Amino acid sequence: MLVKTYSAALHGIEAYTVTIEVNIARGINFFLVGLPDNAVRESQQRIKAALKNNDLHFPGKEITINMAPADLRKEGSIYDLPIAIGILAASDQVRIDRLERFLILGELSLDGTILPAKGVLSMALEASKQGFEGIILPKANAAEASLVPHLKVYGISNLKELCSFLNEAISLPSTSCDLDQVLGSIDNSKFSDFSEVRGQHQVKRAFEIAAAGAHNILLVGPPGAGKSMLAKRLPGILPPLSPQEALECTRIHSVAGKLSGETGLMTERPFRKPHHTSSDVALIGGGSYPQPGEITLAHHGVLFLDELPEYKRQALEVLRQPLEDRQIHISRARFSVEYPASFMLVAAMNPCPCGYYNHPDKNCHCSSYSVQKYLNRVSGPLLDRIDLHIEVVPVPYQELLQETPGEQSQSIRQRVLAARLIQEKRFLSDQRVFSNSQMTNRHLKQHCQLNDASKELLRTAMDRLGLSARAYNRILKVSRTIADLDQQEAIGEKHIAEAIQYRSLDRSNWVK
Repeated sequence: MLVKTYSAALHGIEAYTVTIEVNIARGINFFLVGLPDNAVRESQQRIKAALKNNDLHFPGKEITINMAPADLRKEGSIYDLPIAIGILAASDQVRIDRLERFLILGELSLDGTILPAKGVLSMALEASKQGFEGIILPKANAAEASLVPHLKVYGISNLKELCSFLNEAISLPSTSCDLDQVLGSIDNSKFSDFSEVRGQHQVKRAFEIAAAGAHNILLVGPPGAGKSMLAKRLPGILPPLSPQEALECTRIHSVAGKLSGETGLMTERPFRKPHHTSSDVALIGGGSYPQPGEITLAHHGVLFLDELPEYKRQALEVLRQPLEDRQIHISRARFSVEYPASFMLVAAMNPCPCGYYNHPDKNCHCSSYSVQKYLNRVSGPLLDRIDLHIEVVPVPYQELLQETPGEQSQSIRQRVLAARLIQEKRFLSDQRVFSNSQMTNRHLKQHCQLNDASKELLRTAMDRLGLSARAYNRILKVSRTIADLDQQEAIGEKHIAEAIQYRSLDRSNWVK
């Protein structure tokens, strides 16, 4: 007897439907075909034990299982459950009339318990796209799958419960979720507050601009000046995730197996801070079994690289293309996969090997050559893609003694939200652009018109600093954000001037 069940497989963060065909005939054998990996091949032992421990019968006949499409590799243990149900249906232990209505996935333990899976949200979206009535999956993943509207989600605890459900011996409630309600209940008070930072007013202003326009930012300063402390407070002023952004982030972290929380939803913008020993594969993703890298895990969030020159040169150079295209395409001999990578790069570094170049009180013992060599560990093309270069100086002792708190993150965040609202209206007709940092040349011509005085100021800066065409575009984008923070429709001279001063490392006399 031939029976078909349906499951799903992942390719990158996308899912595709897998049809599992189970045929039982005369003989004694077990065949599993369709490019299964070792985890899928081992399902026979798990299924046998699970059926026996739940008073179900494993047929002593020839069982042939085909996983279509047969030319695509099937990986992981999520096929245990659909294969087991296919065997039970083909041996008349489970009704077959409801199987075509559901997409089924889950790993079986030996006692029949169904274990959690990765990438469930992508699979639920595929089930909805292909017109399935519902999805049957581990109970621990039900909240995540319920984020997909108009799809019935049935969380199952064990194999026997699923058999009873398919035989209509019991009824199960479907899990539902209100996405807007979950996102609306986020508490930002848990983030570290900018009011705790003494001094550093210019740096705080730069972070406000970066958050308002999703711009990349580089902090250069001596040890103990507060670079890492300031960067860790950035999440407190970022705008909340939109429903679309939340779903995209959730898909990525689910595929990577890093999703946590009762709601099954990413409710905060990611803040990733990989160690400087990370390899290029760890940053961009890939591997024998393709996994998202740090730049993809930081999608719609922040990638914080502390001690930037200490990263391997090759690891830093792979960031250049994702910073421009906001996606990464990984091609290997056996696979090709594309991951999204729209992130804010926040980097911090010392100005020289000893760390005290340009320090107001301590002497630097490095030669000009060693300072330049240290800075050259970060290539010019990468620096060119960073919108704001900020020199962080130590806070004077008198400012450290002040007990008056600085401006709270909540106040800064309100201005950021107001600027993002302007950008949302500006790019309403373009679904690919969410902030000023993502503007193309077409958008720059349309939204960054300059008067004669502003053009002359920018021309002078280009000549004196030797700026590239990319740096020119980045200055325009930053000035557009500064104007948005001032609630100004037109970009003025003061906006251009402030944007230019955030190009510290472009100054020819930075290293004497």
